[in-house]
Amino acid sequence: MQFHNMRNLIPSFLALFAVTVLFGSPAAFAYVASSSNYRIQTDSVNVGGLFSSSTSYRAEDTVGESGVGTSSSASFAIKGGYQQMQDVYLAVAPSGNVTLTPNIPATGGGAADALATFVVTTDNIAGYSMSIASAQAPALNSGANNFPNYIPGGANPDFTFTTPAASSRFGFSPEGTDIVQRYKDNGASCNVGATDTSSACWDALSTTPISIASRSSANNPSGTQTAIRFHAASGASNTQPAGSYVATATVTVLPL
Repeated sequence: MQFHNMRNLIPSFLALFAVTVLFGSPAAFAYVASSSNYRIQTDSVNVGGLFSSSTSYRAEDTVGESGVGTSSSASFAIKGGYQQMQDVYLAVAPSGNVTLTPNIPATGGGAADALATFVVTTDNIAGYSMSIASAQAPALNSGANNFPNYIPGGANPDFTFTTPAASSRFGFSPEGTDIVQRYKDNGASCNVGATDTSSACWDALSTTPISIASRSSANNPSGTQTAIRFHAASGASNTQPAGSYVATATVTVLPL
């Protein structure tokens, strides 16, 4: 691919790979007893049992159960018995790779944005967690050139994305009802309040997974969307070498 106007940077491509964890098939769950802090998912009547363990294994046995086994219909699944595991359904629908637009001039400054979305659906009553990690640092690169990772002014994300005049930066901001407290705001600062202001609370990608969303309940069948906004900017007096800038990140979703 040839480019004759070297004042323009080639759009950056962000390859986002979501890990989809799927345990069993959807099932209808209830709980038999609860308090303000705990839930007993199922109970059974038995005459004995024992838990034993070694360095590598654990075993738990039950004596006296009746009516055990698996049965199902078109809409429900029942696994009878204390030792029958309850399946958890956890699925992720990602938007796939996204492209930063518009092109950023090599000189004179400019900015580009992209938005990736992930819809998580689970019947797990304990919910799920979502994290993101970059494949390399800095995250956005073109050969030996890069956009340095965003640097928040303090321990918390910056409410507003700022770029020094003689530098460039690349950062991200998660948005959605399940985002963790770090990315919520009060309209002026991050990690305080309960608001999710659009295009606010900017942070740097890291090769270490960063928690971005979590919930403590099931959300099936509709699921919940979390969007990740990416922003690259070059300062007014910065010269950014032309190239095809690529960032690869892994989004991981796990049951709690």
